Amino acid sequence: MDEQEHLAEPFETHRRHLRAVAYRMLGSLPEAEDAVQEAWLRLSRTDTSGVENLRGWLTTVVARVCLDILRSRRSRREDPLDVPGTVQSLAGGSDPEGEALLADSIGPALLVVLDTLAPVERLAFVLHDMFAVPFDDIAPIVGRSPAAARQLASRARRRVQGTAAAPDADRPRQREVVGAFLAASRDGDFDALVALLDPDVVLRADRVAVEASEARVARGAPRLSSEVRGVAAVAETFKGRARAAQPALVGGVPGLAFAPGGRPWAVFAFTIAGGRIIAVDLIADPERLARLDVELLEG
Repeated sequence: MDEQEHLAEPFETHRRHLRAVAYRMLGSLPEAEDAVQEAWLRLSRTDTSGVENLRGWLTTVVARVCLDILRSRRSRREDPLDVPGTVQSLAGGSDPEGEALLADSIGPALLVVLDTLAPVERLAFVLHDMFAVPFDDIAPIVGRSPAAARQLASRARRRVQGTAAAPDADRPRQREVVGAFLAASRDGDFDALVALLDPDVVLRADRVAVEASEARVARGAPRLSSEVRGVAAVAETFKGRARAAQPALVGGVPGLAFAPGGRPWAVFAFTIAGGRIIAVDLIADPERLARLDVELLEG
């Protein structure tokens, strides 16, 4: 048995964990698989005879690869995938059930908020809060002290709070709420919108959505802010606004999409808890859309 064959079995033991780390870091299944493959290449080129904790070593490698990818996203704009809104299969579709479970394990609204974090904040939050990696181990990856790494995770956690609230698991009920929201928005029914929204609801719109809204203000359309909080303000924002939207599944969760010609231009990702909408994320950035699984629905 050669060295690579000797390493393959323990690596495969940790593959699912590594892919979960990479997906939460990157929000993209294809990029997550690329990061895991890069970890395998580095393992095959490295003498690990002195490594006592291979899982920890591989987690660190994947985290460093993901950090490089996140920083690259910040420094340059990438071309979107060939088919916006479609998640490509991993490893030639070798584990479709595993892919579905992985994608379903983190809601699209939380994914959007994670995308707004600085790369080092996202890494510190994901590794510590989602995978219980000690700050002493995170610190060398981000090039900070353990105390500074703790602060990075704390800032990220404050940003995520509210978005990460446990959503309703009843998908038919979620679809009913989103459908009622769409009808109330189209009809301009302020009271019906208020009844569907949590008192502390938040609307977040990405930069592309805000800029597109600004272009329509001169034609009488309402102005859209990057963040709107409170039931009255969010209801007023949506009153009469979503006439062109249609039902969609966003990451498997009921949502809405603007899709002229059948190609998603923007989506609404909802977080619903207790039968009420607690967060709405309006996503129009082509790069973000390319990392979301968007399925248009009839009706």
